[in-house]
Amino acid sequence: MMMLLFFFTFLIGLILTMVLNLVSKKTFSDREKSSPFECGFDPKNSARLPFSLHFFLIAIIFLIFDVEITLLLPLIMTIKLSNLMNFSTVSIGFIVILLIGLYHEWNQGALNWSI
Repeated sequence: MMMLLFFFTFLIGLILTMVLNLVSKKTFSDREKSSPFECGFDPKNSARLPFSLHFFLIAIIFLIFDVEITLLLPLIMTIKLSNLMNFSTVSIGFIVILLIGLYHEWNQGALNWSI
């Protein structure tokens, strides 16, 4: 029964997504719309500034480790509910996985600011 309810919910969501994509207002982008307006003259240089890929990688690594910290915080509350051996095994395993990921990022050079 629960699987049937999940299937119908998924099917309704899929149908709504397809209908909304068909009905929604389409935006057409051309060269004139994407170029910046400079008093009717052609722009002197590109309005798009180059984006630092290194900054993006640091931001992604920060987000990943931030999410992992939020996964570690509930482990404190589970000390009372589980025995110490299971708790320490899960905690140490999770921290070891985090440290292996950190070592891999460090070894790949993603944490170096000099390019």
